[in-house]
Amino acid sequence: MAGSTDLGGPAESVSPRPWRAAVGEKVAPPHPSRVDLHTHSRRSDGVLEPVELVRAAAAAGVRTLVLSDHDTLAGVRELLAAGPLPLDLIPGVEINSVATAAERFREGELHILGLGVDPDDESFETALQGQRDLRMARFRRIVARLDHLGLSIDRPVEQFLAVQGSAPGASLGRPQIARCLVEAGHATSVDDAMRRLLGRGKPAYIARDGLGPSEAIAAIRAAGGVAVLAHFSEAAERPDVIRELIGAGLNGLEIHYRHFDATTVAALARVARDLALVPTGGSDFHGDGETYAEAHAGLYVPDEDATALGAALAAEPGRAAGPTTRRPSGLRS
Repeated sequence: MAGSTDLGGPAESVSPRPWRAAVGEKVAPPHPSRVDLHTHSRRSDGVLEPVELVRAAAAAGVRTLVLSDHDTLAGVRELLAAGPLPLDLIPGVEINSVATAAERFREGELHILGLGVDPDDESFETALQGQRDLRMARFRRIVARLDHLGLSIDRPVEQFLAVQGSAPGASLGRPQIARCLVEAGHATSVDDAMRRLLGRGKPAYIARDGLGPSEAIAAIRAAGGVAVLAHFSEAAERPDVIRELIGAGLNGLEIHYRHFDATTVAALARVARDLALVPTGGSDFHGDGETYAEAHAGLYVPDEDATALGAALAAEPGRAAGPTTRRPSGLRS
């Protein structure tokens, strides 16, 4: 199912993360961030239930939040059905698209956020279900590979699947396997499991299959969302990639990412300005080894990012906001 977009450029070094860690001066938040446009819950690879995440974000001062679980809108639907929330919720999803020239990108993937997508769009849900089916197949293949390596995690995996993995719309991935490895005593942390066993090129790594970048972008735009390239720190160095993705319909770039240093943020802001891309930002909170409050302490997403996203969503052609989709015109007062 990998897309036909053949994204070129210089090869990147193999890394267990799809983004480059900050090495320079950190961004100093001028005030606690009121915006977080990139988070995860237990419906994919986060550690908090969706409602717990919302409560923690609201307690930290967040007024506009995107829940962007991998390949699922299950958590978003739960929250929208739960009634009044203490903040403005924007439906979101993150698609780990498979780049054709996989060796040229960390993990062989480009992550595309779909912000403001319609959670009731049946065609989009069909595409996400296909992604989740492929995730389950990969999940089981990795577990079998670990067993072959003498690192059985059958018991923690069975317990996980009986609880979290059985939730409707749940999306499985390597972080859940990493947690099972920790529980079984085969790793000291999720990061340790990813570095030694599950990252690209490591003994239990199995390549992903699924939508390519152009397919992911097209599916997001068809569902009324803004398609945002997530945590791509090399954007300023790889204008060929950005322009090719824009040609496929990309209309946003994640700039104010919690793990980016100030120099990277400034460089990405110039790219977004020069190419008329919607600037976004977020914590990418999962919860391994930290609380949301701790993650939020190092987060700064300007209020203007939420306003720009709201304007971009309002301008999406042929798509009216449905009864369950809350589209921001700015920050809640």
